[in-house]
Amino acid sequence: MTEDFYCEEVLSGRTSVQKVLETERVLAYHHTRPFYPVHIVVIPKRHISSLLTLEESDNDLFIELMSVVKQVAGEVVSEHGACRVITNLGKYQDSKHLHFHLAFGMPLNKG
Repeated sequence: MTEDFYCEEVLSGRTSVQKVLETERVLAYHHTRPFYPVHIVVIPKRHISSLLTLEESDNDLFIELMSVVKQVAGEVVSEHGACRVITNLGKYQDSKHLHFHLAFGMPLNKG
């Protein structure tokens, strides 16, 4: 995997995705290799390394990002009755681009 899958593959258009919701600065799409029956990723369209690297100047973007997370999570809850909202940091963060996973269901068997 590249250091930043989201910039290098998704936002560049090299990897096509099934969009769920898109704003001028945020993209929500179905995970390209889902770990759950419903697995949506929400990313800012501008590179931000992680939740820990957000700066005060990113506040408006972060509010927009959380608004998209909230809207999509609400749709998942409405359709399925539950939703997880997950972000990873440090060694847990495979792709160094701020992103949130919205998931429903038990993990799919990846073995």
